[in-house]
Amino acid sequence: MHINSKEAWQGIANCSQCTMRHSVLFSGLVEEDFKALHKPVHQYQLKAGDKIYGRGDPTEYMYTIRSGLIKLVNYLPDGTMRIVRLLRTSDVIGLEAILDPSYKHDAVALHPTEICRFPVSIVTELSKTNPKLHHELMTRWQRALNEADAWVTDFSTGNSKQRIARLILLLVKGNPANTCLLFGREDMGATLGITTETTSRIIAEFKRQHLIVEVSVGYYLCDVVKLKAMSNHN
Repeated sequence: MHINSKEAWQGIANCSQCTMRHSVLFSGLVEEDFKALHKPVHQYQLKAGDKIYGRGDPTEYMYTIRSGLIKLVNYLPDGTMRIVRLLRTSDVIGLEAILDPSYKHDAVALHPTEICRFPVSIVTELSKTNPKLHHELMTRWQRALNEADAWVTDFSTGNSKQRIARLILLLVKGNPANTCLLFGREDMGATLGITTETTSRIIAEFKRQHLIVEVSVGYYLCDVVKLKAMSNHN
């Protein structure tokens, strides 16, 4: 695994007292379930660019995002990077670990990110006896499938301006006051299948048109109404 440095490790997570219990994978567990956890859940603080795992690594662990943004990356035969999905707070990374012996993507932090790591064996054991956890796993599988379908529709069709507008709207979703933290132009281009130069040009144009207004480094206030019109969303 890649997140094994002492600098990143924050210690054993206190799952029973977690403020995100209502939204993460273990939300349906009760005190007796936590007593049955024989293997610890560890908490990590990642910097932008830190890799959590790589494609082909053995699927020993799954991860819950406490805060931040993770990209799942595949590489084309010519070495071109494509970001196939973005995962945010309360999402689970590595769901394929339930069925597959190896991860299908590289998972890399796009922003400073906090995650919790737990052994796949914990989920496998508990899902056999806890119907709420089993249901939550199935719900998250279905959500991942729905998001994969939406990804193809939203980020692989339309012109470059439409795709960038749709990506910004995704990043705004769930944030207060229509704000979002954008990431690097190369990564945005790899998400949308357009060049870094095109991404930079359109972001500059959006700034001039006040569709997005930078309030601090990389952090933007977004005109959601105009962005929706730009994206052709209903």
